[in-house]
Amino acid sequence: MQRRFILKFAAALGAASLFSAAHADDNAIKVGVTGGPHAQMMEVVKQVAAKNGLKITVIEFSDYVQPNAALAAGDLDANSYQHQPYLDAQVRDRGYKLIKVADTVTFPMGIYSKKLKSLAQLQNGARIAVPNDPTNGGRALLLLQKQGLLKLRADAGLKATPLDIVENPKKLKIVELDAAQIPRSLADVDAAAINTNFAMEAGLKPKSDAIAIEDPHGPYANIIAIRAADKDKPWVGKLVAAYHSAEVKQFIEGKYAGAVIAAW
Repeated sequence: MQRRFILKFAAALGAASLFSAAHADDNAIKVGVTGGPHAQMMEVVKQVAAKNGLKITVIEFSDYVQPNAALAAGDLDANSYQHQPYLDAQVRDRGYKLIKVADTVTFPMGIYSKKLKSLAQLQNGARIAVPNDPTNGGRALLLLQKQGLLKLRADAGLKATPLDIVENPKKLKIVELDAAQIPRSLADVDAAAINTNFAMEAGLKPKSDAIAIEDPHGPYANIIAIRAADKDKPWVGKLVAAYHSAEVKQFIEGKYAGAVIAAW
């Protein structure tokens, strides 16, 4: 038993040494993103950063939870996929020592439907899917309120939940689902509030397919996040400069035609 413990400890120590060695090089970093536009934009950032001597390895995730967990655990050096309210909630709920270092882009959330041409066609008791995480769920409910479909408690704020609904004249049924899964569930509900990155990944076009869309000038600009302990590392400035470059902004404007908006 003691011998097995010593061998496991030695193996773990060796792996830790390799990991530390890999991160001793400030000219090579790993950045986590979600699939779709975030991944596409980071590939352009990667090309720009390489010109300034920074090598970026892009790691793609399929959900919102793992990129922060991986960053906090040291498996990533940065991530780029979330807005500030989501990061704030993760830091509060999970104790992550993560901070924002730059704004990236805004993805106005939209409401989509395969059954309706407008929200005016919603029947009593219609089912509307919203993200099940606190910040994006609240964002969706605020968008529904903006469209006059329901009313939330005045003090609900950005993290409103279905429990904060005080008026629901059409008796809409709010269906909470994982944000990444909502596009695949669109046929099972009457309408759905979908984050633009997931909508675009599913082939939906915000400008033409959304039956309602969020004001782009709100609190939901996406960000680059890092560990607080790394804020003074030389690669941080290089990463931000690459993202905020003219090449990346030109790519965003040409590729997404207003569905994704540069926030710097």
